[in-house]
Amino acid sequence: MEAIPGITDIDASAKPGLPTFAVRLDRIAMRELGLNSNQLASSLRAFVNGEVASYWTASDGEQVEVLLRLPSESRERIEQIRELPIAFSKEGKPIPLSRIASVDSVDNPEVIRRQNLLRREAIFAGVQNRPAGDVGADVQKLVQQTQLPEGMRFDVGGATKEQQEAFGAMLGAMALAIIFIYIVLASQFGSLIQPFAIMVSLPLSLIGVVLALLLFGSTLNVFSMIGLIMLMGLVTKNAILLVDFANQARRAGASLRDALLQAGQVRMRPIMMTTFAMVFGMLPLALALNEGGEIQAPMGRAIIGGVITSTLLTLVVVPVIYSYLVREKPLAVTSRDV
Repeated sequence: MEAIPGITDIDASAKPGLPTFAVRLDRIAMRELGLNSNQLASSLRAFVNGEVASYWTASDGEQVEVLLRLPSESRERIEQIRELPIAFSKEGKPIPLSRIASVDSVDNPEVIRRQNLLRREAIFAGVQNRPAGDVGADVQKLVQQTQLPEGMRFDVGGATKEQQEAFGAMLGAMALAIIFIYIVLASQFGSLIQPFAIMVSLPLSLIGVVLALLLFGSTLNVFSMIGLIMLMGLVTKNAILLVDFANQARRAGASLRDALLQAGQVRMRPIMMTTFAMVFGMLPLALALNEGGEIQAPMGRAIIGGVITSTLLTLVVVPVIYSYLVREKPLAVTSRDV
């Protein structure tokens, strides 16, 4: 991971353990002698740590524990521990620990960490001078290229996992927004086809979003995704003005071509006014003038770029799509229109 550009401050939870001695039992020898692990543990604990054999009452009435254990000179070396008598045979001969167990030097972990009931060790790293998403992608590639022993697996978490979950939630929100926009437009226009002419402006905004983020050197993050969701309502507004005016002109008897020309000429001014109002309103946010504003700046930049390109392209693309979706003959005049 240290070779990945942008990775900084790498740290691992796996630290050098505490030096200890492990007593590894010989199960066959223990069965032959009729011993069990509890008996062995009690004997060793009494020899090394000691056990409270009794209590002595001092002259002031305080109870003092009487601890019974081996003297310090008899438990200084590991060889002495191996020769400790942990049991006695029927003949009364002592049975040393080395006959039924081995004492090996090991390193015990200071802390045993678990995740989902499984042992785990963590590698922590920060990101600097590079988008976190790009660094996370490189880490995922490294994980896929690394073969672990059987029974072990990788689990990438932290900011990378949170970002993936946030992107998934944002994409779900965008899908629901598109569905609800279509339902509302279909009910208002009384047509299942005309909403497609309006919603074609949605992908047009993506062009401006990408260009604006590239121009300012920003990334596609949570805030820019929020800007995309906000754009859905903004860019469809311009297309609604065009389509609604074209429908009104056709109800008045105008041809399809004349209705679209009138819609472009009459509605261009309010469309441009609202577009410039949104652009200048989001400009302070996009420029990140205040302290810490760089975090939210991608949202303003995405909105500005998407509004500008969608406005310019909507005036051209939406009338073309509308002319293909709507038949040439004028709409019938209804009593409600009168």
